[in-house]
Amino acid sequence: MGTYIRTGLAGAGIACGLLLLVVSVGHNGDDDPAASTRPKSAAMTPPTGPYVALGDSYTSGPRIPAQTGRPAGCDRSDRNYPALVAKELEIKAADFRDMSCGGATLADLSAPQTTGDGVNPAQLSALSASTRLVTIGIGGNDIGFASLVKQCVQQGALFVATGSGKYTGDDAPCRGQYVSGDTDEIRQRIRTAGESLTSALREIERRAPRAQVYVVGYPAILPAEGVGCDDDMTLAPADSTFLDAEERLLNSTLRDRAQAAGAGYADTYTPSTGHDACSALRTRWVEPLLPASPAAPVHPNERGERGMADAVLRTLRTTR
Repeated sequence: MGTYIRTGLAGAGIACGLLLLVVSVGHNGDDDPAASTRPKSAAMTPPTGPYVALGDSYTSGPRIPAQTGRPAGCDRSDRNYPALVAKELEIKAADFRDMSCGGATLADLSAPQTTGDGVNPAQLSALSASTRLVTIGIGGNDIGFASLVKQCVQQGALFVATGSGKYTGDDAPCRGQYVSGDTDEIRQRIRTAGESLTSALREIERRAPRAQVYVVGYPAILPAEGVGCDDDMTLAPADSTFLDAEERLLNSTLRDRAQAAGAGYADTYTPSTGHDACSALRTRWVEPLLPASPAAPVHPNERGERGMADAVLRTLRTTR
């Protein structure tokens, strides 16, 4: 995602964004049950460049050393998942462009983005007819996931302080602020983001018609049952379930939009299950609001970026 929460819950970018790797060639796998996650007529082996990475802070890797690239305000790490993918595929430095930027929304794909330290050009400007691989992870900032997590943690602290639902009978105080009857504000935002993603994928295909494109989903950020969410990640049990369900809907929307556009989809959620921000220090992929490892709050750490890279590479290598 793009905008992440800085110390003390202040924010600049859950790059929830969605991670997308996209392909634009024909599709003939209608009888293959795995075809829904495969790009059209993809090559048997991953391309060796040129490779352009697009996305928000879940792609850029804020605070993971070493921070590199310009502008500095995009908070890119030389160990983020695009860099690891490029290294594994032995893509030359001259053929690798990382345009990802913390705080990015889908609108920042086609327009310059002002950061706290410099301006990032429109991310799509790096694409050309020679591009062979595109990854893009974006969308989390479009649905305001950073603010959503912050609000739910604040409500979680109040929930515990007032008897953990003993007096109100409400184990999802945060959910109630976004869901009323059949109206779910977050789901509406997800639908809108999905429409914007479809437009972005069309533009990627227009600019880079020979590129392989895959949509890469977000890793598990919170546990479905709220287990282990203590201290700075206090959540009411049903609110953790609510947040996880919204993230899974975001991922499924990204997957469906990718499929409809003829792009591939790399699932990072499944392999990261059990490695969320409430899991053990030595195994988690995502840091809590007070990180214990170098990473932005509620963002992937180096282990998480490695896991995401593995998921992307696995998808690339199993595409037929």
